[in-house]
Formats: sequence, C-alpha cells, structure tokens
Amino acid sequence: MTKVFIVFLGLTIFVVSSSNAAVYKGQKEFIKQCRKCHTPAQGFVSSHTAAEWEKIFTNDGKNLVALHLKEKKAKAAWNYFKGKKYPKKVKHLRQFFMEYAKDSGNVPCL
Repeated sequence: MTKVFIVFLGLTIFVVSSSNAAVYKGQKEFIKQCRKCHTPAQGFVSSHTAAEWEKIFTNDGKNLVALHLKEKKAKAAWNYFKGKKYPKKVKHLRQFFMEYAKDSGNVPCL
C-alpha cells in the first residue's frame, strides 16, 4: 500500500508541476521571438501593469495575437503567432510578463 501511495504522490507532483507556467521559459521565448522588435526589452516588459498584461493575455493570448496581426510593422512575427508554437508557449510568456510588470517591482535580466 505504501508503494502505491508513493507512486501516486510522485505522479501527482509531476503532473501539477508540469502544467504550471514557468517564468524562465517565458523569458527564453521572449528573447527568441520578441526581442528583435521590442527593444529595449526591459523597458517593454515593464511598460504595462500586471492588470494591463492580464487583459492583453486573455483568451489564451488571442488578444496579443490580434494586436500583432493588425500591425503591418509586426509582419515578421505573423508566422509565429499563426503557427503551432505560440499556443504552447503563451502561458509561459504570460507568466514572464506578469512577473516583470511595471507594478511588480521586479526587473528582468535580458
């Protein structure tokens, strides 16, 4: 019985921890995909409050996609936002932006 409980506990911890977003993964994605256009990066990330970023990232980041797809300046990013990678990474990007929002008091090292 103890072995079953330990296996169950281990699987539960693994599933819960893997479903959470990670700030470092969001930062990595920001550097790879967003930093080209949004420089200086530190100023951009802290340009909005957490509530503003939350509004931008609603509907699984579809508001962020809409902002980029209506801008001709963001044409280089359209493939990223229309592709398969963005929906998988949006939770990490959201976590990164929330962590370093204007009202968070945190400063990203980019």
